[in-house]
Amino acid sequence: MTLIEWEEGRHLVGVDEMDSVHQEFTLIVNRLGETQDPSIFKSLFIQLLEHTQEHFALEDQLMEETGFRGFEDHREEHERVLKQMNYINEKVQAGNLDFGRAFVEDLPRWFDLHADTMDNALAVHLKAAPEADSFAV
Repeated sequence: MTLIEWEEGRHLVGVDEMDSVHQEFTLIVNRLGETQDPSIFKSLFIQLLEHTQEHFALEDQLMEETGFRGFEDHREEHERVLKQMNYINEKVQAGNLDFGRAFVEDLPRWFDLHADTMDNALAVHLKAAPEADSFAV
């Protein structure tokens, strides 16, 4: 089942690094929603966790390098989600796939809200930052 329908008008924030990471996130979430194979689900959940760690590290770096005023709140949201993902990954790897599936099915709601609010605010900041020439926008 496709969980996130990619909509450029809704999901693109206008910063290439962020947009490509968001598209990859969407692909992994959708693959998780489609697979019925427990071993593939477990593997994809690890891939989602690793991807999300890299995704958040990139955004944290961009926020820190450019002095983004919302850095602390945005970083705290990243930490909260990663803590939750790590906990759920432990359950998934132990065989509790229903727990993992419930989490994955809720990700589109979280992703839409996070992208619409925190990531869009960061993108506006990055496009206006003096360093904007070094970002692919």
